[in-house]
Amino acid sequence: MPSDFVYVKDIIPTISLEIRYFGSHNFTGRPIQGYEKPVAILTKRAALALQQVENHLNKKGLGLKIFDAYRPQRAVDNFKTWSLNTNDTIAKKEFYPLINKKNLFNLGFIASKSGHSRGSTVDLTLISLKDQKEIDMGGPFDFFGAVSHHRYANLTAQQKENRKILKEAMAKFGFKAYDKEWWHYTLQDEPYRKTYFDFIVK
Repeated sequence: MPSDFVYVKDIIPTISLEIRYFGSHNFTGRPIQGYEKPVAILTKRAALALQQVENHLNKKGLGLKIFDAYRPQRAVDNFKTWSLNTNDTIAKKEFYPLINKKNLFNLGFIASKSGHSRGSTVDLTLISLKDQKEIDMGGPFDFFGAVSHHRYANLTAQQKENRKILKEAMAKFGFKAYDKEWWHYTLQDEPYRKTYFDFIVK
């Protein structure tokens, strides 16, 4: 691991982790290559900015839960290999029920290069500090469909407000949203804009 990458828990001990690609609860239905431990890694710059987000939200009785942070290039390659096997649809019902698997690249849900591999992109949601449960965002993490878009209109007022709370908190401390995924944020001042790392998450 490069010297300016850190384990997020070392910087933010209070943060919650549910590293989906370490296990089987993800859109492929199986663990992903490159994840040997359920830990979150980011560049130190991104982790320190995220620490400010967590502190800000804690004052409101909320916290962050991370689903994915740094992602090795080999994991991205694993996604690409999976996408080409059109018969492998064991997780379709939960994650992409209305989309033909072969169109996931064209629709922008999977890419051959991911900002996650640059080390300053994170997938996350809000939790209540009272019970540690996820806040209702109107759609689940990694769901491939219109409900995941920031501009999706068919949400309750509370769901819209919850997404707004997360987006505004992330923006306040330097993170930019990805339009098609409400959970996906990248540090605007990321240190590695063109470098895609491949060290293992362990």
